[in-house]
Amino acid sequence: MEADAGPERRPAERRDPGSAPCPDPEEGERARAEFSALHGPALRASGVPERYWGRLLHKLEHEVFDAGEMFGIMQVEEVEDDSEDEAARGGRDKKPNPGGGLCCKVIVTNENGLRAADPNSIYLIDHAWTCRVEHARQQLQQVPGLLHRMANLMGIEFHGELPSAEAVDLVLEEMWKFNQTYQLARGTAEEKVPVWYVMDEFGSRIQHADVPSFATAPFFYMPQHVAYTLLWPLRDLDTGEEVTRDFAYGEADPLIRKCRLLPWAPADMLDLSSSTPEPPGEHYQAILEENKEKLPLAIHPVVYPSDHIFKVYTDIQQVLSHLTHPRFTFTQNEADADILYNFSHFKDYRKLSQERPQVLLNQFPCESLLTVKDCLASIARRAGRPEGPAWLPRTFNLRTELPQLVSYFQQRERRGEDNHWICKPWNLARSLDTHITRSLHSIIRHRESTPKVVSKYIESPVLFLREDVGSVKFDVRYIVLLRSVKPLRVFVYDVFWLRFSNRPFALNDLDDYEKHFTVMNYDPEVVLKQVHYDEFIPEFEKQHPQFPWRSVQAEIFRAFTELFQVACAKPPPMGLCDYPSSRAVYAIDLMLKWDNGPDGKRVMQPQILEVNFNPDCERACRYHPTFFNDVFSTLYLDEPSNCHVTRLI
Repeated sequence: MEADAGPERRPAERRDPGSAPCPDPEEGERARAEFSALHGPALRASGVPERYWGRLLHKLEHEVFDAGEMFGIMQVEEVEDDSEDEAARGGRDKKPNPGGGLCCKVIVTNENGLRAADPNSIYLIDHAWTCRVEHARQQLQQVPGLLHRMANLMGIEFHGELPSAEAVDLVLEEMWKFNQTYQLARGTAEEKVPVWYVMDEFGSRIQHADVPSFATAPFFYMPQHVAYTLLWPLRDLDTGEEVTRDFAYGEADPLIRKCRLLPWAPADMLDLSSSTPEPPGEHYQAILEENKEKLPLAIHPVVYPSDHIFKVYTDIQQVLSHLTHPRFTFTQNEADADILYNFSHFKDYRKLSQERPQVLLNQFPCESLLTVKDCLASIARRAGRPEGPAWLPRTFNLRTELPQLVSYFQQRERRGEDNHWICKPWNLARSLDTHITRSLHSIIRHRESTPKVVSKYIESPVLFLREDVGSVKFDVRYIVLLRSVKPLRVFVYDVFWLRFSNRPFALNDLDDYEKHFTVMNYDPEVVLKQVHYDEFIPEFEKQHPQFPWRSVQAEIFRAFTELFQVACAKPPPMGLCDYPSSRAVYAIDLMLKWDNGPDGKRVMQPQILEVNFNPDCERACRYHPTFFNDVFSTLYLDEPSNCHVTRLI
C-alpha cells in the first residue's frame, strides 16, 4: 500500500451485509479457525483480547464501520487551567489535541454506555493517508484532495486550489503528531520498509492519556490486503466519558515517556547530560545471544603446505566467476572444503572449531560490532571522548539513547548550531528507510518503526564539481581485508570506488534523494555517474589544490587503523573474536567534511559512514579482473606482496 487518499469513510457510516442469508454454523466456525490461524499471532502481539476476534472477522469481511453508533466527536474550547482542582480531576495526564487550533475529543455517546466484555466492542478505524516517508511530499503535491484533507485534519489553514510549497511543508512537519506505523513481515527489502499512516478524522481526534480508556493497534487484513486500526476498550465506559489512548503505549520509563511525548507536550531537556559512554559488557552479551552466535573454542592456527591447493565452497557468483588463481579450486561439497566463503552470516563457530578447526572462513565471530551501525558507534567511543572520535559523525541509538539525543538536539538549537540529522536502520543497506530531517518530532517518532540510529548529518561536505551538474556530494568506498585479530593484520585494496549525487548540494529539499544521497546503482531509471579512481585523483587535486590526495588518504587510513584497533581492543563479545581460521573482506564507505584543525585552519576530516559485510564487488571485478585473486592470495595464502594491497597494521 503506497497511498490511500480515497473518499473519506465517516465514523457514522455502517456497511452491513443487509439481507444476506444466515451463514452456515460449520462454515462460520471454519472461517473463524482460519482467521485465528492467519491473524492470531498478530492479534496476540497487539494485545487484542480473543473475545473480540469473532466480531472482528465479521466487521472485516463486511467492512462494518459502526463506531458512529457508539461515539461522537466533541469540539471544546481550550482553557489553560493549572489549578489544584484540575490536577485532582486527573487532567494532568491529558495532552492537547495534536495540531493545535480547536480542541476536539471523542466521547461515548451511546445512551447505554459501553461494556468491555461485549464481544462487539471492537471497532475499525479507516486510514486517511498511507505512505512511505520518501513519497510523502510527492503524494501531497499530486494526489487530488489529499493536501486539503490533511490540512483540515491537522488544523492547518489552507487557501487556494493548487498545492503550495508552504502548505506541503506544514503538513510534512505536523504529520509527525498524527502518524502511526506498521511494517510488512514479508516481501523484498523495499517492501519491508516501514509504512506510515494517518487515521481518519475520527481516529485522529482520539486524545492522549497516561491512563487511557482504549487501546489501538494497526492491523493488516491479508485477504483484502487492507490495513486498519483496531480500537477496543480497556474498561467499561458510561455515556459522556472520553475515549483516550496512550501515545507512548508500553513505555514504563518516565524519562523515555517524557521524550516520546515531546511532539504533543513540549519539555525542556537541556539540563540532562547528552554524554553517551560505551555500553557495559552485558549489552554486547545480549547482542551475541540475539544473533544466536556461538563463540569458538581456542584452536591452533592451521598450517598448510606451500603447494596446497585449497578447495573453496562458495555461494557467491562473483567469486565463482573471477577467482582463477591456480592454488584455488571449487567444490560443491561443503564437507570437502578447505575454505567456506559464504554470503550469509555463519553462526555456530563452536561446532566448527570442535569438528573442523582447519576449515578457513570469510568472516569473524562478533563482526557485527563493525557492520551494524549502532554497534559501530558504541565501539568507536573507545577511540576518544564518549561522544566518539572525529572520524565518526555523532551518533545516538534511538532505542537506548533517546534522552541524550533530545538533550543534545536542544543544546545545539539553543546555541544556534546546525541541526540536520540522518535516521538510519541498524542493518539495512542501499540507503533504504534512511531519512534526513531537521525535525526532532520526526526523529522521536521514527523510534517507533524499525530499530534506528540517528547521526549528525554532514552539513559541510567536501564537494566535487561535476561539469554536467555542478558541485555535488560524493562518497568513497575502500575494500579492507582483515587477515587476523591477534596479531592485528589489516590491508586495504589500492583501488577505491566513488559514488556521486546527481544534483548540486544544498541544505534544502531534504527528501530529494538525488541531491542528498550517492547510492544510484540500484534504480535503472536514475543516472549513475562513474569516475575511475585514477581519473578522480587529478581532478580532485585540481579542484582542491591545497589538499593532495596522498595526504587526504593518509588521514583516511589513520581512521581505518584506529577503527580496527578499537574493534579488537576487548575480548569477545565486546570485540572481534581472535579465531585463527577467520578472514574477512569489508567495504568501508566514507565522506569528507570540512572542519577546523587545532591551528584553526580548514581540514578535510574523513567521516566513516558504515562498514559492509560481504560487499558487492561487481565494479571491482569488471575493472580489475585480478581482484579476487588478490583478495584470496592476501587472506588465505598470506602472499600480499604482488596483490595491489597496502598494509595498514
